[in-house]
Amino acid sequence: MRLLPLAPGGPSRGSSRHLPACGPALLLLLLLLSGCLGASGVAAGSRRPNVVLLLTDDQDEVLGGMTPLKKTKALIGEMGMTFSSAYVPSALCCPSRASILTGKYPHNHHVVNNTLEGNCSSKSWQKIQEPNTFPAILRSMCGYQTFFAGKYLNEYGAPDAGGLEHVPLGWSYWYALEKNSKYYNYTLSINGKARKHGENYSVDYLTDVLANVSLDFLDYKSNSEPFFMMISTPAPHSPWTAAPQYQKTFQNVFAPRNKNFNVHGTNKHWLIRQAKTPMTNSSIQFLDNAFRKRWQTLLSVDDLVEKLVKRLEFTGELNNTYIFYTSDNGYHTGQFSLPIDKRQLYEFDIKVPLLVRGPGIKANQTSKMLVANIDLGPTILDIAGYNLNKTQMDGMSLLPILRGTSNFTWRSDVLVEYQGEGRNVTDPTCPSLSPGVSQCFPDCVCEDAYNNTYACVRTMSALWNLQYCEFDDQEVFVEVYNLTADPDQITNIAKSIDPELLGKMNYRLMMLQSCSGPTCRTPGVFDPGTLPAECGTWGFCSYIVDETDTLTLAKMIDSGNVHGSLNLPTLKLP
Repeated sequence: MRLLPLAPGGPSRGSSRHLPACGPALLLLLLLLSGCLGASGVAAGSRRPNVVLLLTDDQDEVLGGMTPLKKTKALIGEMGMTFSSAYVPSALCCPSRASILTGKYPHNHHVVNNTLEGNCSSKSWQKIQEPNTFPAILRSMCGYQTFFAGKYLNEYGAPDAGGLEHVPLGWSYWYALEKNSKYYNYTLSINGKARKHGENYSVDYLTDVLANVSLDFLDYKSNSEPFFMMISTPAPHSPWTAAPQYQKTFQNVFAPRNKNFNVHGTNKHWLIRQAKTPMTNSSIQFLDNAFRKRWQTLLSVDDLVEKLVKRLEFTGELNNTYIFYTSDNGYHTGQFSLPIDKRQLYEFDIKVPLLVRGPGIKANQTSKMLVANIDLGPTILDIAGYNLNKTQMDGMSLLPILRGTSNFTWRSDVLVEYQGEGRNVTDPTCPSLSPGVSQCFPDCVCEDAYNNTYACVRTMSALWNLQYCEFDDQEVFVEVYNLTADPDQITNIAKSIDPELLGKMNYRLMMLQSCSGPTCRTPGVFDPGTLPAECGTWGFCSYIVDETDTLTLAKMIDSGNVHGSLNLPTLKLP
């Protein structure tokens, strides 16, 4: 497949598409005027770093989703930094992908679910948000070549939204999948022109097609400009079609039987409570098979990563390239007796892998800092040297963390928000259930509903590891979890937690739900600005708190930094 740039006037090999031919002084002036020579401090005449973003589809972190990716962990994680606390602001493909592209929470980019009505690749999205995505800024303001290959947004290519002819602003090269993830029998928009693929493995298997066209880009691209690549694989999304050579792997692998597997979701919202416990044997067999196939599809992703890193090394670009690896949301297989899906507020659905390597990042690093996918756009723009004050992004640049910078302030909480996807009608396969449910299995366990709408504050500091959630339903249901004592989120402590702390988290939730730009980046309930001096640079006290440590706890409450105490027997810190 010959790689072609967008017409008209696309770059040819060795050409400069975005910036005119100029000497070092003029180039420096142009970059300064565009706002693209900031934090990176790139000198005139030198090449700014390249960036690659690898995005998988529905890959969990909590249930072992990274286990099959041995090459990826070695080539990216072990050569750079792994984030152990990376979250998505919405556990569904289209809202999460929109957050990556815009650097915004869903309430600011207004993509609420996977439908056109939910603003997924709608004309409104195209008009208002696409011109302000970070790839658009990279291309128009920073002179980057930009390459996209794979799944974009779930409704991309819909006739009511411009069809496959629509190519979003910001992309020099565009190889986008029509609508949702597939492995065979799909259509790609290649710079706005449709190309159909069949079911011949050697030429049609989508993960391999994405690998091949990405390598073509590295061979074809201009050598006078930095580049950004976003490669968005179908794996491990359903229909979980593995490459032929991997279809017999992991035969002895089953979905993890952790503490919240196949148990009733006691004291949880109504959608969880309706799940049948214990699950039927057919449901368990189905989810075990799905779990195994998901891992099988990821082996081709592992091959893609290896090919890409080797090609970057061969072309001499690897040492000047940041590589990010992450997923759009997590996934569950049997937790709280829900067979398979995402869309829930729990760790298995909102926590994702995040691995980064690149210039200035030391090898074999692990960061526990609380990060979110809204941080990817600001980070990549920061790498390019763009002035982040010129954006309205809600996220924060990860560069200080990646480079090991000390003495800087970081957030203690992130927002998770979701608006249920479904229509106020009865599911014909489950007529006994109330109207509005969706994603129902044959045994009438439903994973979503039109009023499965919630918002959460996920709080993490040296002292607290909490999640507070409110539902917009008839019950106005509240769920609160202390993940230090209860990492599997079995026990909802909403009725036993100190009311004052509950009120503070409720207030923080309201603040985050209405935040925009800088107001989304404030430290949160545990404000470092008011902590005692002995709490250290980060502003988080590292005391070990248990039921007898009343003196320390009282001191912290008096200081205004902890507004109550958890009504639990023990809250031990790592």
